Amino acid sequence: MFDELKEECGIFGISLKKPSDSIMYNMYMGLFSLQHRGQESSGVAYFDDNANIQVVKSNGLVAENLLPQLQLDYPSASAIGHVRYSTTGSASLVNAQPLLFKCNKGEVAIAHNGQLPNYDVLKEELIANGAIFQTSSDSEILIHLMSNTPGNNFESSLISSIKKLDGAFSMLVMGDKNKIVAFKDPYGFRPLAYGKLEDKGYVFSSETVALDVLGATDINFLKPGELIICENGEIKQKLRYSADKKASQCVFELIYFARPDSSVFFESVYQFRFNSGRMLAKNRKKDTDIVISVPDSGNIAALGFSRESGIPFDLGLMRNHYVGRTFIKTSQKQREEGVKLKLNPVKSVVEGKTISIVDDSIVRGTTSKKIIKMLREAGAKEIHMYLSSPEVLGCCYYGINTPTTEELISTSHTPEEIAKIIGADTVTFLRLEDLKSSLKAPDSFCYACFDKNYPIEKIKK
Repeated sequence: MFDELKEECGIFGISLKKPSDSIMYNMYMGLFSLQHRGQESSGVAYFDDNANIQVVKSNGLVAENLLPQLQLDYPSASAIGHVRYSTTGSASLVNAQPLLFKCNKGEVAIAHNGQLPNYDVLKEELIANGAIFQTSSDSEILIHLMSNTPGNNFESSLISSIKKLDGAFSMLVMGDKNKIVAFKDPYGFRPLAYGKLEDKGYVFSSETVALDVLGATDINFLKPGELIICENGEIKQKLRYSADKKASQCVFELIYFARPDSSVFFESVYQFRFNSGRMLAKNRKKDTDIVISVPDSGNIAALGFSRESGIPFDLGLMRNHYVGRTFIKTSQKQREEGVKLKLNPVKSVVEGKTISIVDDSIVRGTTSKKIIKMLREAGAKEIHMYLSSPEVLGCCYYGINTPTTEELISTSHTPEEIAKIIGADTVTFLRLEDLKSSLKAPDSFCYACFDKNYPIEKIKK
């Protein structure tokens, strides 16, 4: 799946016991490992020699656009970083994160993954009381809430302000000389992990893959409603700042957004996708000649499908890895051209064959239609499409920029009708009960995009 669903971002941070001239390089390595979570902009905030926060950020990719601006040997003890794809707020550089503000609580930098459905309501109240917003990002709301909290205490104002937020947020907030505070919303929508850097300090990341790159150990995951205060490379405090809510972790992190070599929400992404593919194979329409995947997000599910069905797995589509994710393209024409540039069928593999093709999802159906057409032109005899997720029926309000309900192909068409629209012989979706059976803790996930049971009552649609 390329141009369909859009994740907001990835966050990464390091807190060390003493300044190190390798921290900037490690920030680059961490953000580069999370590049798949956002390609629109990236940035780093860090404490300088005078305990002031400096921010370096750019539009575009980490290696190509941010790296040339980083002073890689600058010694610092604390830094947070961000890769972004916007959901709330435009793509301009002013909205790129980390966001930096000066207020009565000192300098504060914010890196946020998620979305705040009550942002508009809070913003109206704050503007009525005289607040002046510098960006159109919903993340800025936090600093205004902190500024309006009586007193000058950084920690207490932050905790008080977090309790007023509603929605999805995994955040890293840096301030108060040398503190990094990591926290998640009470529902736990977005992932956030952390680990030790030997005896040097701690590192925080949206996914464990960035922790692996730095050789972090004792890896753990923040729980819903948990907050960790890290100061000078030591965890000063862990606390639960909210009453217990029903955990509603985003299952699409496992279906599509996270790298398969990551773990999120205490779940192996690879194992989940493999299990989903096996469950799909149990409901296959027929035994075909080969199983192929839509790379890369369909690869692991296709492997599981092949193992369960006994149908050989082959590489029927080749991906050009030098083309960015096509969901970045702004127009439908650009997205379709991006598909052609990114994928090409292997004629010798698919010609004259009946094919089971596995992808992670169908949302609008436009990308799938292009892929099916390419395979037909390459000589595929039959094409049976399998999706390793259920039908997408609802919009997301928790950090995924889904199309409007009217654009979701499954809201107005049956699988049989979808097959005709995209040119496949059949289309089969993973059943919701089978998706849940592929998880270790199915009751702790949000399935609102499939069943429209929204966890936050206020915004149930």
